[in-house]
Amino acid sequence: MIDPAVWADPYPFYERLRRERPVWLVPGLDLAYVATHDLIVDAVRRIDDFSSHLDMLVITGDDGYPDLFHTEEFGEGTTTLATADPPEHTVHRSLVFPELVARRMEAMRPEIEVFIDERLAVARSQGTRVEWANTVAHPVPARVIGRLIGLPDEDWPQVMKWALDGGRVLAGVFTRQDLIALTKEPNGANRFLYTKLSEASNDPGDDLLGVCAQAVASGDLDVRDAVGTLTVLLGAGGESTASLIGNAVRMLADDPSLQEQVRADHGLIERFIEEAVRLESPFRGHYRQVKRDCELGGFTLTAGTTAFLLWSSANRDPAEFDRPDEVVLDRRIPRSHLAFGRGIHHCVGAPLARLETLCSLERLLQDTSWFSLADDDQPRWEKSMFVRRHEHLPLDVTWN
Repeated sequence: MIDPAVWADPYPFYERLRRERPVWLVPGLDLAYVATHDLIVDAVRRIDDFSSHLDMLVITGDDGYPDLFHTEEFGEGTTTLATADPPEHTVHRSLVFPELVARRMEAMRPEIEVFIDERLAVARSQGTRVEWANTVAHPVPARVIGRLIGLPDEDWPQVMKWALDGGRVLAGVFTRQDLIALTKEPNGANRFLYTKLSEASNDPGDDLLGVCAQAVASGDLDVRDAVGTLTVLLGAGGESTASLIGNAVRMLADDPSLQEQVRADHGLIERFIEEAVRLESPFRGHYRQVKRDCELGGFTLTAGTTAFLLWSSANRDPAEFDRPDEVVLDRRIPRSHLAFGRGIHHCVGAPLARLETLCSLERLLQDTSWFSLADDDQPRWEKSMFVRRHEHLPLDVTWN
């Protein structure tokens, strides 16, 4: 039976898996959870054994126990970026990566700061009790990813909804019937992006819509894959950064000595962000499909098995990290974690997520003299085995 308490605090469960079942074959299902850092890195490197195609999802069966859902039930889909294997993945990433990182990211910093200042003004208007998640942490990444893609600014509330709702399909807590119903809303995002891509083909701009439109026109990218790429970026860019901005602020609000230390030296913010994303990984893990019979860590996996690689467990593995459950701001290799994936599927938007979080924390620390968790209103996590994001994060704030 799926225990709801595990979604709120999964780390004791992960610790037990690492110690007793580093590759846990779930009884009665072709499903394996991989929990240790070394075995996850091994699996990620073995792309001939472990495919990134999203063929199966974990769901909750009618009896309350885990079950598997074949994504073919959604109808015709696509494999792109995070869910693609070479050579398709190579093509998709080569189109997106230069635009997303090299040409656009740092140039967007002034725009990001404007977005954050606008949302902090809304937060200030709430007084000394601020709901951080839905006021700042969720809207800012939606504005940024929307601008990066080339979507109209006025569409950001709908973009935010699509970005956050997309992850619910992967949550693992819904039944088959619920899951099919949930897919209707992301289809709205697909239709919207098809329309915008068609409009961009007439006059491609200096944004991701323009890049994809030109790739479709040249024959380098199928229109369905172009929309799939944009959909993945919309969800991943919104979800992961919203999670990180919320998680980082919650950690500072919950640890007065840590907040004092970072307030006293803003040069520590970047290292703190690496510890925050390691300790509370925005995505708890990702799926891989076993392509052929193989072994992982001495465990036999048969072709067709769904493997769930637990980034968030690997990131607290004591075999890899000293004091794995603590914030260590002088960690020797601060970016050795797996929170943004590893190998060919390392998140192309990781630098942007770091930048948005850095700007958010800098502005929050500048505009306040203190913030803490509300005593009479508890934070709530999104109910999901896939994402680690707050759906509600109330703070008591002392504004400057």
